[in-house]
Amino acid sequence: MQPPSPTPDAPLSPSSLTEPRTSYLEEKAFKARTLLIFGTVTDVMAADVTRRLIALDAESDAPIDVLVSSPGGHLESGDAIHDLVRFIAAPVNMIGTGWVGSAATHLYLAAPKERRYCLPNTRFLIHQPSGGAGGPASDIAIQAREIIKARERIAQTIARETGKPLAQVLDDIGRDRWLSAEEAVEYGLVSRIIERKTELRPR
Repeated sequence: MQPPSPTPDAPLSPSSLTEPRTSYLEEKAFKARTLLIFGTVTDVMAADVTRRLIALDAESDAPIDVLVSSPGGHLESGDAIHDLVRFIAAPVNMIGTGWVGSAATHLYLAAPKERRYCLPNTRFLIHQPSGGAGGPASDIAIQAREIIKARERIAQTIARETGKPLAQVLDDIGRDRWLSAEEAVEYGLVSRIIERKTELRPR
């Protein structure tokens, strides 16, 4: 026996309410050439973000606006986004909002300085990578060496993109270093603090 078909007055399921809306918003964001990086940086996020970057790049060479609000996450996933931003032909405007920390700061620095912006209340966090080493002593030694290599690589990126001496950056990321929007501009992470979309134009 077939279940009765829903009547016109039957309540809609949550998915039927949200899916069309989500699709509509994603279409609008794509047409606006705007991409959101919100939440923890993972391999799933990196796959989604890089796929969208490639699609937007194929569509046009007009600038892509990327809004970033993330505590960071998996460094190599951040590397994938960082490298794709630098790989595609379309210029990318990075816009920090909320907070931009750790691996998220790394991918944020993929854009050239003149295209790095933030909104007034954004906070930034730079620090060295961390990891829980476990297993045999030989494996712990390998993990420790890889963390040191990652620390050097992160410091080199920050030094290159801010103009700070490498030795200073290595010292700065030895512990968590928080920066307000104004401090991030002074440090060289950010070019300008903006409040309106109309200000998204490199000087």
